[in-house]
Amino acid sequence: MVRKLTQSLRRPKMKSVNQPPGTVTYVGRKESAETRLEVIDYNKDNFEKFTSSTTEDAFKFEAEDRITWFNIDGLSNTVEIEKLGKYYDLHPLIIEDIVNTTQRPKIDEYEDYLFIVAKMLYLQDGQLVNEHISFVFGKDYVLTFQEAGGDVFDGVRGRLEKAYGRIRTNGSDYLVFALLDAIVDHYFLVVDELSEKVENLEEQLFESQPSDDITFEIQDLKRSILRIRRAVFPLKEVISRFQNMENDLITARTKNYINDLHDHILQVSEHIDLYREMAWGLMDMYMTTISNKMNEVMKVLTIMASIFIPLTFIAGIYGMNFEYIPELQWEYSYFILWGIMIVIFLFMIYYFKRKKWL
Repeated sequence: MVRKLTQSLRRPKMKSVNQPPGTVTYVGRKESAETRLEVIDYNKDNFEKFTSSTTEDAFKFEAEDRITWFNIDGLSNTVEIEKLGKYYDLHPLIIEDIVNTTQRPKIDEYEDYLFIVAKMLYLQDGQLVNEHISFVFGKDYVLTFQEAGGDVFDGVRGRLEKAYGRIRTNGSDYLVFALLDAIVDHYFLVVDELSEKVENLEEQLFESQPSDDITFEIQDLKRSILRIRRAVFPLKEVISRFQNMENDLITARTKNYINDLHDHILQVSEHIDLYREMAWGLMDMYMTTISNKMNEVMKVLTIMASIFIPLTFIAGIYGMNFEYIPELQWEYSYFILWGIMIVIFLFMIYYFKRKKWL
């Protein structure tokens, strides 16, 4: 049984149409009355973590020797997001893009911080989840804004809590790299699921009786690839700019890791292009298979018709209502006629087999 890799094609309504630039209006489908804030404050020797439903709790973290990661779940409560944006002096256009889930992945550079938009893809119960996520990071803080609870950052949280690796000895730029790296790593998992589905569909196509729903499965696969492609390819441009950006917030040491991240996103893009071509070829393969089977049926019917044409011709002649027809008065004419018809039948079978038509 192939797991479905589906998601609704229905796009969020553009609620911000005809409103002035910078208007903070949530555009998306995941309405939530409550905004959940997760705060992780750390340095090399200390770690603190707590959750809250109000952004004011984040304002107390101002220690310069620590990095603070604020993760906000829920974008529909724009009041809380505007409070946080005002506290960190974020541009109104940034707040607008944060709550607009149709925004294309991008990276913008400001005087004291960088702003990144990405799409977070992961599998949940066999379903593809495509979630809008935004990053704002400055010298000693990182803000992440998600549509709803659930993400791909548990590994990053675990490394921060256990002081595993180098994440607690680096700055906010390395934390952003680690978060983007987690997103790209899950792209690989999604691509692996695509690979499995393409292979399963190919096997079904070569079965004697493929499923009647296989055309719907192929179309579903093509739609899934297009959704994944719309998320991955713009992020490739974002990481490329992030890699080449000259900004004091990005250290030379972190740039080495971003270079590796760029290689990973290129690899994902190549796989998506490959499976896209394969998915487009599946329908052609299906139509070719159906055509071949139809040709086999038509060949059998044509051979049967060809065999019975001369036999019908003979039977037609001797079935005519003329009084004087030769051989009618012969004692064994009926058996002779059957013998001739059987010989013709066997000869034609032999001829078709010799021609390898049977």
